[in-house]
Amino acid sequence: QLQLVESGGGLVQAGGSLRLSCVASGRTFTNYAMGWFRQAPEKEREFVATISWRGDYTYYADAVKGRFTISRDNAKNTVDLQMTGLKPEDTAVYYCAADPWATSDTLKRGTGFNSWGQGTQVTVSS
Repeated sequence: QLQLVESGGGLVQAGGSLRLSCVASGRTFTNYAMGWFRQAPEKEREFVATISWRGDYTYYADAVKGRFTISRDNAKNTVDLQMTGLKPEDTAVYYCAADPWATSDTLKRGTGFNSWGQGTQVTVSS
């Protein structure tokens, strides 16, 4: 299984930016599609963004489209989430995830991911 470690979370004011990073180890990184998910207090975990193994396809939840950008560097085994125009409702624990069996359909829906990091807290103050 792929091991995932997130970093880059923190406290930011509304309208600000943060960049989250996730480094993978333990398996061949290019065998995996990657994604970012988040879980706010007392809410279920939700899909934020996904990216194909080659990085040529990306998908976003409507709530973050136009503000967040997912990218990956297969030479460094990393996947990043650049977040701009942050809103208090973006406050959540953000998780990096991997899926070796992703299809375009599962990437669009953010389903099927089976390796997860421990998460990094993002707090947006108003």
